Amino acid sequence: MSTPLSSPAISQTDIRRVAILFSGGPAPAANAVIASAGICFSRAGIEVLGLLNGYANLAKFDPTKGLKEGSDFIRLHHKDLEGMRTQPGILIGTSRENPGKNVKTEADLANENATAPLRRVYDALRSQEVDALISIGGDDTLTTAAKFKLFQDRNPQIGPRIRIVHLPKTIDNDYEGIDFTFGYFTAVEMLAREVRNLLADAQAARAWYVVQVMGRKAAWLTYGAAIAGEAQLAIGLEDIPDDWWCEEEAISPQTGEVMRDSAGKPVMRKILRIEKVVDRIVQMVRVRFAEGKPYGVVVIAEGLAEFLPAEEIKKCIPEDQFRALKPDPFGHFPVSQLNFAPRLGRLVAERVKQELGKELKITGLQFGYEIRCHPATAFDVCLGSQLGVGAYRALVEKGLDGVMVSVTGQFELVYKPFETLMDMTTLRAKARLVQPGSDFHQLARYLETRV
Repeated sequence: MSTPLSSPAISQTDIRRVAILFSGGPAPAANAVIASAGICFSRAGIEVLGLLNGYANLAKFDPTKGLKEGSDFIRLHHKDLEGMRTQPGILIGTSRENPGKNVKTEADLANENATAPLRRVYDALRSQEVDALISIGGDDTLTTAAKFKLFQDRNPQIGPRIRIVHLPKTIDNDYEGIDFTFGYFTAVEMLAREVRNLLADAQAARAWYVVQVMGRKAAWLTYGAAIAGEAQLAIGLEDIPDDWWCEEEAISPQTGEVMRDSAGKPVMRKILRIEKVVDRIVQMVRVRFAEGKPYGVVVIAEGLAEFLPAEEIKKCIPEDQFRALKPDPFGHFPVSQLNFAPRLGRLVAERVKQELGKELKITGLQFGYEIRCHPATAFDVCLGSQLGVGAYRALVEKGLDGVMVSVTGQFELVYKPFETLMDMTTLRAKARLVQPGSDFHQLARYLETRV
């Protein structure tokens, strides 16, 4: 007789072997997700392959060489996974290989050249008789999972169906379809601790700090760190008003020449009027001085760096580093390589000296990679574990295909079809920004220095 203490019944399924891969940047609680999924499938008698280094080995699959155990994949057995859910790092490694990058519209799914990497992924998995794939990653990885499903939808003749479910991962938390992603609160906790330390230092030394944190599109980490770290101001891309934007011709760092499109016209890039950001910080500094508190911490999202004028970017990094930058076809720069916090601090100090006649001791810092593999908080271990278990329940108990596993409320599982999370015209996952005026956004506004 079943009781609340009974183990869940094992459902009948035709799945005999599953593969798990992790793609993109690391995140705390990655192993909670991987190990939880592995434990569930293995205990149900389903063999589990941990694919090493994301899609890297699959996308380059050579049928004459095959996939090799130990270098391309490892076997995950529940007896070996005990104690792994709380370990930092990524048991199976990761990479940024994207086999779906050439499929940009649904029409591309009919193009053999564009879909060739997806076909290699399929052939690699079937060479190991994999029946289902679990992908763990960010919006690009969700996009790849959706494209892999669509590729199979349009090519049923290639062979047995490989079902696919996706588990959402990004410490940036900019993910449509789930309230909070695993690792986000661990990253916030570490960032907030550093911000609190800086604030104590600032108070003791009557100093100021500008802190640049990760988050290219969305400022979730910025706001989390500022709220929990008691910073005096948080600024993300979502906060920038329309009149703070303008354009300039995109310049190639390698040649110093204007970038041009296929028609020979100059590529125009959207840029931020950095003086407006300086104005807003100086407003806060002015109020702090009036309150008798000549110190403070400002937290800035790294995404602002992408929209700095080229002349400002040149002042943020050494010339050799600037020349090594490789903007994309739209003139956008890799933000992780642009530490602009020191430059922003200098601009603020110059303005304060000019307007208030006061010397500021101000330091710019960049926080980033040190938060990605931090030991996970209990919340993130629980969340990651539920997502891993959710992959098993989606595939085995519910027989689903082409869904992202999500949670809501008290970790209730939800299975969202890929199509609801994608812009099907561009085959891109929908991003979720911090909405100005939302209660989370306003939480920071109520607690920071009022101007």
